[in-house]
Amino acid sequence: MSTIRVGLSTSIAIVLFALAVLVAEPVSGISQALAQKADRVPVASAARLGGDERRTRFVTDLSNAVQFNAYVLPDPYRIIVDMEEVTFKLPAGLGTTGRGLIDAYRYGLFGPGRSRIVMDANAPIIIEKAFILDKKDGFPARLVIDVVRVDIKQAKLKAGLKHSPNQVKKDAQKSGKRPGSDRTTVSVRPKPKPKNAGKRSSRPVIVLDPGHGGVDPGTSGRRGTAEKSVVFKFALVLKKRLKATGKFTVLMTRNKDTFVRLRDRVRYARQNGADLFVAIHADSVRSGDARGATVYTLSEKASDKEAEALASKENRSDIIAGVDLGGKNDDVTGILIDLAQRETKNHSVRFAKAVVKSFKPGIRMNKRPHRFAGFRVLKAPDVPSVLLELGYLSNRHDEKLLTTSAWRTKTADAMVRAISRFFKSRIAQGQ
Repeated sequence: MSTIRVGLSTSIAIVLFALAVLVAEPVSGISQALAQKADRVPVASAARLGGDERRTRFVTDLSNAVQFNAYVLPDPYRIIVDMEEVTFKLPAGLGTTGRGLIDAYRYGLFGPGRSRIVMDANAPIIIEKAFILDKKDGFPARLVIDVVRVDIKQAKLKAGLKHSPNQVKKDAQKSGKRPGSDRTTVSVRPKPKPKNAGKRSSRPVIVLDPGHGGVDPGTSGRRGTAEKSVVFKFALVLKKRLKATGKFTVLMTRNKDTFVRLRDRVRYARQNGADLFVAIHADSVRSGDARGATVYTLSEKASDKEAEALASKENRSDIIAGVDLGGKNDDVTGILIDLAQRETKNHSVRFAKAVVKSFKPGIRMNKRPHRFAGFRVLKAPDVPSVLLELGYLSNRHDEKLLTTSAWRTKTADAMVRAISRFFKSRIAQGQ
């Protein structure tokens, strides 16, 4: 196995754009292309709900009309709206409260060039109408979704049925398929292996996995801090500090604010020959007293009720984004037969202990700094894996710390020490 370089051309483009800005040169062809692309991406500027417990309408204002598919998924009931890439410039906190049949909704990137809106329903529903209004007479384009309450049997009968403007019925007739018989799901796939895949790099491969992203914001703090943003910023700092040592090859499961399915995170680590997988999250609990970082390793028997609850919440990330992949993960099927390899589990525990040792006393940790739970994202059978909870966004002190650059740098340096110590120990033991 060898290291796969992810998004090289994109990275080069970003660097060249930044240099052009710094030296105050005229706008380059690259920056013009980026600006033109940004101009072509439709912008969602407002969204609202109307109606009652029998019939509810969702409307979002767009700078231009978009192609979309809308459908319902049951258990729990959700309305999924898949569309071309949209830039969401909506007021902070919009979607956290609902109306009528909709309890809440989320939105964001769901994959390359694709966006998704997910609405949580509080009763069995079907989509009555779904359509786009073109912008006209000074009014923006509008995406409209009308849902109505029905009995459970009717709701499940029509679950997955697509609603979209124009082509869906024609396309279905050509293919011979019922509209909605193939759900639109978009995922971030790992890059294909390079031609020199047989040549293994001498440097350990570290895969950082900033949790959530895109349509899945994760938890949020008292001041509205989104988990997906906090963990992504920390991952970027940690990647930079690790690469600065010259000892590691560092990859990330996502390089922007986009949704990545849990099994694709695991697959990405395995296909890139990861020697260590670090999932990065930020916790939240009802009680605002809990504070400090916690490191988790895999165990089907949780160390305590809080660890069990957290694992259950994180494992539902795919449901939150609209697709429940529970029980369908080929990568992890059967790996719990003695955890497929006890050695992997032991290495994960050793690394967790190295993290705790490196964090103390400079980085505040939870009273129980090392815990165990059944996180799906830690189930690669041949990659030592941990899930690092940076702190509690539900605690105002932790939330403030997690959003500062000084704390990110200090904590990243502690992680670098832990990773260096872990691999030094493995090399010494000939592993």
